[in-house]
Amino acid sequence: MKKNRKWLRWTVLALVLLLAVGTVFAAGLVDHKAVLSGRVSGQDLASAGQDVREGDVLVRVETVAGAQPAVRAAVNGVVRDVLVRPGDTIQAGKVVVRVERR
Repeated sequence: MKKNRKWLRWTVLALVLLLAVGTVFAAGLVDHKAVLSGRVSGQDLASAGQDVREGDVLVRVETVAGAQPAVRAAVNGVVRDVLVRPGDTIQAGKVVVRVERR
């Protein structure tokens, strides 16, 4: 009977640790990559410290049809890093914004 209790304690401890580690990683920074290539527009450019909701435009690029969204927030959170400035040329797939999940 004591063996079973000891095994149960270790199992519960392992599950609690896994849950804690998962929570820490889930609350980390989320990289946002551009889906369009082009020159970064100053219109709607996110800034560090800005609260964002999933779907908000973070970066626009100039196209023949005007400024188009190149990056939208994938999570609710706070912008921690904006890795581009107006006038920069970016390629699709490049990480341009980091958002801390909330």
